Order: sequence, then structure tokens, then C-alpha cells
Amino acid sequence: MPKSVDALGRPVCLDRGMTDSPAPEAPYGSAADVPALLDRFAADPPGVWAELMDRLCPMLDTAFPESFAALPRLARIAAARPPAERHWVLAAAGPIVRCARWSAAGAAVRETHAAAIAELARLTEECLRPPLGMAEYAGLLQDALAFEGVAVWDECLERLAEGEYEVACPYCGVNLFLVIGDDGFFSCADDYALGEAERTPLRPADAALLAGPGARLHARALADGQPAFAERLLYVFGQGACTHCGTEFAVADRVADVVSPDPGAPGS
Repeated sequence: MPKSVDALGRPVCLDRGMTDSPAPEAPYGSAADVPALLDRFAADPPGVWAELMDRLCPMLDTAFPESFAALPRLARIAAARPPAERHWVLAAAGPIVRCARWSAAGAAVRETHAAAIAELARLTEECLRPPLGMAEYAGLLQDALAFEGVAVWDECLERLAEGEYEVACPYCGVNLFLVIGDDGFFSCADDYALGEAERTPLRPADAALLAGPGARLHARALADGQPAFAERLLYVFGQGACTHCGTEFAVADRVADVVSPDPGAPGS
């Protein structure tokens, strides 16, 4: 079932939010302490990451003015480290930038900090080139998409690496598990780990017919040397059916509805 942390030990959360009004204090301490916290983070990213995110991006779904103000410093910290050592820094900046799209105040962040976000995007691209495990690759790709401003898919690729999404049938509303990975490629309405749940196979998309974000992500995964992840993407952009009522649906629509019920889903 869905995990509470990703491969780097970071919490995974479906919700997201954004505060519009500047606040003198972040939830877990004074904003005046943030520069010193960033100094400690620069010296030990994995050791300080959780504390930094508690201060600047609680639950990875809420950001504050001081969070956005930290982006240039985070870009400098990332640039000072070789690609293999900067993943934690990008994992700090990615959620902050992702939060920027959820309010009018946040929308101005991409313009105000355009140079820092562009640098973070460039640094992330360098990290995606070497061989990576699937979970680590998915997390970095999400960060890259966040810096590019690609909605929806900058939130849900880590769950693809984990091999499962939990969604609702668009017709009857029953909860469904969409299993895409080591356990197979199917939908079911019960706990498939017990081995007795009714399963309906998912149908993958034809790679040659992919368009939009599906085509882009699939091509990107192949170019990055991630064929197994690319195969999973074909199922994300393929078709499924509800094991309860038989209604067929586009898997990407169900995934997008979970992470972003906005009219523009599933992505850009």
C-alpha cells in the first residue's frame, strides 16, 4: 500500500497548500533562524533536511515567504556540490517551488526567483544523467518538473516508482488500487497482497501513439537509461477498468484527479 516515506526517507503527502500572507514566524520557529539553519543544511544536507523542511515546507505542501526567499541560497548550495551529492538539496527546493503554483502570491515567485529556479533546473538535469535507482530517479524527475512548472506529474512519479496508486472509480466511486510494477499491472478494489482480490489487467498505451506529457516523460525516461520506468509510464498513460462496476477509464485521468483536481489536469 502507499508508503509514508520515499526512497530517501522523505515524507510523501498527497495534500498541498499555500499561505498567501507573509508571517513573521514559520510553524516551527522564528524566520530569523532560517539563515543559520541553511548554513547547517549546507554542511550536512541529509542530516538537516527534515528540520529544514519542517521550517520551510511543512509536510511538503505549504510554503511561506521565507521559503521562497531561500531558493537562491539553495541553488548556491546545490551548485557547490557534485551531482551525486546534491540530491537532498534539490529535494528541499523542489517542494517549495511546487507550492508556488497554489496561490496568486506564490505565482509571482517564479518571476521573482526565475534565475535561481533556472539554475536549480540545470543542476537537476545533471543529476538525472548518471545511472540511478528507479525511486531516486523518480524523485529527481519530479523536482525537475517542478522547476519547469509542469503540474500534476511533479507530484505523482514517486508513487509510480513504488508501484501503486490509490484512486476512485469515476462512475461508482469505489476505491481502487492501480498496481503498476513488480507486483504486476492491474486494478483491484481489495487488498491484493492477500492474493485473493479480483484483478482487472491494465492496458498499456502504444508508445508510438503517445502525445503530450506521456510522450515527453516516456521519451525522457528512455533517454535517461530508465527502460523499466518508461514501461511503467506506458501503463500510467494507458487504460484501466473498475473491478467493481466494469467502467473503463484513462489511468492518467484517475491519477491526475488524486493529485490535482484542477480543470487543466492531467498535466501540461
